[in-house]
Amino acid sequence: MIVRPKPNLIGVLTSLKGSIAKRIAMRALMVTLLASAIVLVETLHPSYFSKVSATPFTLLGLSLSIFMSFRNNACYDRWYEARKAWGDIIVDVRSMIRETQIIEDASERHKILSNLCGFAHALNAKLRSESELTASGGWLNPMPTGTTTDISGRILMQVGQQCSALSESGAISEWRYTLMANHLTRLTQAQAVCERIKHTPLPFPYTLLLHRTTYLFCILLPFAMAEPLGWLTPVFTAIVGYTFFGLDAIGDELEDPFGRDENDLPTDALVRTIERDVVAALGVSPLPPQLEPVDYVLS
Repeated sequence: MIVRPKPNLIGVLTSLKGSIAKRIAMRALMVTLLASAIVLVETLHPSYFSKVSATPFTLLGLSLSIFMSFRNNACYDRWYEARKAWGDIIVDVRSMIRETQIIEDASERHKILSNLCGFAHALNAKLRSESELTASGGWLNPMPTGTTTDISGRILMQVGQQCSALSESGAISEWRYTLMANHLTRLTQAQAVCERIKHTPLPFPYTLLLHRTTYLFCILLPFAMAEPLGWLTPVFTAIVGYTFFGLDAIGDELEDPFGRDENDLPTDALVRTIERDVVAALGVSPLPPQLEPVDYVLS
């Protein structure tokens, strides 16, 4: 995620970090060169373009803008819902830290909180298609046995068993156990939300239609602008191509908010926040340092 002060005018025009321009530069250049070739042909043979009207392109551009806005809103909703899910994870882990203060056996509390921190690491790795065990192994006590699928879910199950055992032994009251079980349920819900976003992309035909229409519009637009605009056509084609290709690429990037692109969620920093809370609750010092943006990018 890009974290930087609001840029001034020069920064707006020159900043590339976090910009979508790098991803669409080749596409925008291709339609600009195509527009230049079309203008050259129109200059040599103006009769070829005498009957080309800009009206259909105006209607198509308006419709395309509306549909791309709908798609980008849907992609941003996925990004924001994922951020809310991780916010809920932080809230419930902090609540578990507070609820476990009643446990007199320091080793049992240490196991529960360490496993919760391991859950955050495992879920983050799972959403990035990385090894859950590798990411969380240093925090788990005990290590999950058996299948290695859904390690994050197994960790929550293990924490639930630990809380249940404490309740049965009388170390915590039934009321306290109910509160802790509710927090674990909400952690499971947040995990399910993240997995739903990760594994359920936007409908492919809808995305494919917008991709194709965007390319067709940017390729055919110079034919309508060549006669009235002349050699200004490549300039306006580049601007239009940057806008539509950019909106298309932003939607693709926000659709999966858990990767390592510059504009994806900073889940590493969120996991580090949980890690610091757990370590502080266990009385360990010094705390792990907070993750800071590197070249304006917070991972």
